[in-house]
Amino acid sequence: MGPREMVSGGEWIYGRNPVEEVLAAGRRTATEIILPPASKGEDDQISRIREEALSRRIVVRTMERERLDKLVHYGHHQGVAIKAGAYPYVDFEYILQTVEEDENATVMVFDHLEDPQNVGSILRTACAAGVTGVIIPADRSCGITPAAVRASAGGSEHIRVSRVVNIVRAMESLKEAGVWMTGLDFGEGAKPYTSIDFRGKAGLVVGAEGSGLSRLVRSTCDFVAELPMPGGFESLNAGVAAGIALYEILRQRGCGR
Repeated sequence: MGPREMVSGGEWIYGRNPVEEVLAAGRRTATEIILPPASKGEDDQISRIREEALSRRIVVRTMERERLDKLVHYGHHQGVAIKAGAYPYVDFEYILQTVEEDENATVMVFDHLEDPQNVGSILRTACAAGVTGVIIPADRSCGITPAAVRASAGGSEHIRVSRVVNIVRAMESLKEAGVWMTGLDFGEGAKPYTSIDFRGKAGLVVGAEGSGLSRLVRSTCDFVAELPMPGGFESLNAGVAAGIALYEILRQRGCGR
């Protein structure tokens, strides 16, 4: 069974890498693309994007920088943007079924992350690390917005993300499917992240910026992992912490040896 992807409305995705990955992933319906004027010596990446857009019969046009700045709400667009369907979230049941069938599945849960830069950077790392799927709450959190797609360098287009009403309930379903959930946090009961056994089905829970894991989410985790900070700084950026933990999972599984 494949994912039931939900697409409605549309939005402008901007930046060279994100636009190229939207086209490469093919999960969104694109209707229009903004590119610099064609030239003989144009950048190879721009040329690839132009050729792909034309092959799909997507309308290609140019736009003055000031108008494009406003169109993408002053995001760093590099002169490139694409009008595409809304982000294709998948049903949670699809991720759950994939986890049930994969003895080495890795799932990430975002506990009300609100910064699109953090969301995007984690999705970029998750894509590189081969994460099975990502669960995010439907409210009080950043969705996969154009800014998050930009921060992910387009990695968000290649990973399955599900929005759920109740992330604790989703975590419990994942645990029933054999996933051991580890939350990244500090305090009572926290263990060094390298002492957690991440082999087999693993779940990694990342808390909100500043406040960390919420009480119910933390209590639903099987383990709480902390990263050492001998420098005395209180906390790491959520994206950095998640990246370190993800690659510890890969290390324990012997990836890259």
